[in-house]
Amino acid sequence: MLVQIFALVIGSLVDLLTFILLARFALQWARVSFRNPLGRFVMALTDWAVLPMRKLIPGLGGLDLASVFLAWLVQGFYLAIFYSLAGVFVATSPAALGTVALAATFEVLRMGVYLAIGVVLVSALFSWVNPYAPLAPLFDALARPLLQPFRRLIPPIGGVDLSPLALLLLLQVLLTFLGGLQGTLLPRVMH
Repeated sequence: MLVQIFALVIGSLVDLLTFILLARFALQWARVSFRNPLGRFVMALTDWAVLPMRKLIPGLGGLDLASVFLAWLVQGFYLAIFYSLAGVFVATSPAALGTVALAATFEVLRMGVYLAIGVVLVSALFSWVNPYAPLAPLFDALARPLLQPFRRLIPPIGGVDLSPLALLLLLQVLLTFLGGLQGTLLPRVMH
């Protein structure tokens, strides 16, 4: 029971940190200013790790690879500790270490899809409820690159943009695909 409580608390903190690191990547990818409450919050929580990591892992074409690598590393360390507590000794086996690295990759991809879902939902809600809210332009800027291909294919119907629904459906399909692929590639004990 204590292991389950430990896994829940630490797992939640790890997922939150991963989510925030991926949010930092997304903000930079969308070229959104960090001079807003959300941007400052993300920077305050991640600068301590991202800034030193950038010395080892430089950006590529304006993409903050250090943030993505740190998200993967955080998930990898957590999974290695969790699996070791479950009896899978990761440090003694290169195959187990590779499996943990692959599991961490799946977790980062999964968290990235959840981030995209959250951004699209919040952006749609702001556009319907309060398009003049202070954070509405930020979420619109984050969602716009994801929605643009769908907006080209799906015209507004009666003034209502249905592209968020199509994107959310595709993201749910992607989550299902990732879950199936993870189940196929990773041993049962690893997921």
